[in-house]
Amino acid sequence: MNNTKNFQELFKGFQDTPNLWETSAVYNLEQFCPKPTFNQFTQNAEVKKLRLGKWVEKFVLFQLQQDASIKILQENTQIKNNKITIGELDLLILKDDQPLHIEIIYKFYLYDSNKDQSNPLNNWVGPNQNDALIFKLNKLKEKQLPLLHHPKTKALLQDYSFDINSIEQLVCFKAQLFLPFDHQNIEISLLNSNCVEGWYLNFERIDELKQFQFYIPEKLEWLCSPKTSVNWLDFNDAKIEIKFQIEKKRSPLCWIKNSNNEFQKCFITWW
Repeated sequence: MNNTKNFQELFKGFQDTPNLWETSAVYNLEQFCPKPTFNQFTQNAEVKKLRLGKWVEKFVLFQLQQDASIKILQENTQIKNNKITIGELDLLILKDDQPLHIEIIYKFYLYDSNKDQSNPLNNWVGPNQNDALIFKLNKLKEKQLPLLHHPKTKALLQDYSFDINSIEQLVCFKAQLFLPFDHQNIEISLLNSNCVEGWYLNFERIDELKQFQFYIPEKLEWLCSPKTSVNWLDFNDAKIEIKFQIEKKRSPLCWIKNSNNEFQKCFITWW
């Protein structure tokens, strides 16, 4: 992963991922859409082993740095109370002189039809049955966005010429969505159907995929689209690797391809 070409592939995968919803359709949270850039992503600082979410923040920052209408004021600002960190503001920027507070999120959600149907957003869960969409939305509304108006935050921002109450709060919430293998025609109310990247299948049914070759990408590569130039595994070898993860209650993302070199993206789940 530490070469320019691969970072560019990760950046392209990020840019190609749509926002999870449009306008303010969900929880009245307004989406911020950074302007795409054709400039090559460059990693100037020493490459560290960052988690996917931190790379996404770097990608958003890079996009904004290419936009002449934007001035970056602060990034990853920790808010502390008596030396205890109570939260963090992802980004504070000026866009055409309008101050914006932006929270950045990139997730992978699977549609679990066994969840409570009272709210169509309840069905979306992380690959390991944690990190549910509804939990993240509530955290944004109740904790992350209100942090802007915490007394400690106000004190930290008091030297800016604008009034803190004039700051607009937006989210840059991108996601890849995966539907059940047998029910890929689900109407995903409120969310952006362009975010659907593939499907998922329980490990007990993996023999239904015998005709495919597999590649099991590392977490950062989850951002990318499948490609030919990777080390493809035959079904039996892939099944052994996948079973190892399933036994640890991890649901791996897989790229699979058929004999015609047609690709699909899927999760194999333990649940």
